[in-house]
Amino acid sequence: MSDSKVKLTVDGKELEYATIAGSVGPKVVDIRKLYAQTGMVTYDPGFTSTASCDSALTYIDGDQGVLLHRGYSIEELSEQSSFMEVAYLLLRGNLPNKGELDSFVHTITRHTMVHEQLSTFFRGFRRDAHPMAIMCGVVGALSAFYHDSTDITDPVQRMIASHRLIAKMPTLAAMAYKYSVGQPFVYPQNDLSYTGNFLRMTFSVPAEEYEVNPVIEKALDRIFILHADHEQNASTSTVRLAGSSGANPFACIAAGIACLWGPAHGGANEAALNMLREIGTPERIPAYIARAKNKDDPFRLMGFGHRVYKNYDPRATVMQKTVREVLTALNVSDPIFDVALQLEDMALHDDYFIEKKLFPNVDFYSGIILSAIGFPTDMFTVLFALARTVGWVAHWNEMISDPEQKIGRPRQLYTGPAPRAYLPVEKR
Repeated sequence: MSDSKVKLTVDGKELEYATIAGSVGPKVVDIRKLYAQTGMVTYDPGFTSTASCDSALTYIDGDQGVLLHRGYSIEELSEQSSFMEVAYLLLRGNLPNKGELDSFVHTITRHTMVHEQLSTFFRGFRRDAHPMAIMCGVVGALSAFYHDSTDITDPVQRMIASHRLIAKMPTLAAMAYKYSVGQPFVYPQNDLSYTGNFLRMTFSVPAEEYEVNPVIEKALDRIFILHADHEQNASTSTVRLAGSSGANPFACIAAGIACLWGPAHGGANEAALNMLREIGTPERIPAYIARAKNKDDPFRLMGFGHRVYKNYDPRATVMQKTVREVLTALNVSDPIFDVALQLEDMALHDDYFIEKKLFPNVDFYSGIILSAIGFPTDMFTVLFALARTVGWVAHWNEMISDPEQKIGRPRQLYTGPAPRAYLPVEKR
């Protein structure tokens, strides 16, 4: 709690509201008594200036381009850590020692299998169904198969459900891909890493042996780290809102997946890649930059700008380096990467983009990497959901454990008709 106060005058009456300081970042004004004391509510579309909760998981300073998980910078975590280590950090609060990490990895690995009846569940979908549509259905259906971990009042069951969701998401994502291409499902293999196992389940076939490429494995693991959590974004807020009603964890994560599917959220990297492909060659870049500046042209540069970041997205720096590593490992030259590099350079030296603080974000390069690895564009958001499940689960656990947790119930500014009398139909 901070000593400073905020004064508000309503109809000549002066009221004081305390401010609360976090460990870092801006203070917040505690307005929980505002409605009771004044009969008024705040108006904040999109919650751009509203803290809906307190959280110890992730901190973002958009002006400085800072992203921290439990105090650790995303640059250090993506360079030195593994996705499983970051998952432990977000879920448990601290980086694990070797014994703790080995135990956690063992637990997750032993939960990667899914109930065999789920394979028949997949067959209820059309072959051309979008993989995210399938993921919404099958993740929500997990609550029908794992009744022993849906009691949210039991901390042990909550942790079992958390482990199951983190472990089974790669299996379900790989199954969604295999179903879309008409190939048989591939079972998990316990001697592989979390990310290596996912690559094998996605790209191997029973007819031949599959060897995980360590560079690709590391690159995808890094992508998972970069997408693991991002504070109170739309899908995380959705998971928290669903969880505030007491819904089971599988239903909450399915709700997060549905929200992530939106093109303004999880589909941005697909849109950025499609834009780069549309531009095609470097000499066409100036024309597209001119279109982006034209207020009368609906075209926008995808992969630039961010709701939170008003500086270079720190994840984009890591992504650019990762693209080079992947293309080198695969011994391919992607002209789209050349377009991306030159587009970024031109935009960063253009007064229009500098003034509006439009810098590349994480989505600008991730689509190039995923496409080079072999993922079709409709799987991009599925991979995002796979990685973000860790953050969703951590936020859900944090919320459920909060003794002050209440069901989410935003207010509104009503703009409909004032009270009016009902008229019988023959008099209208």
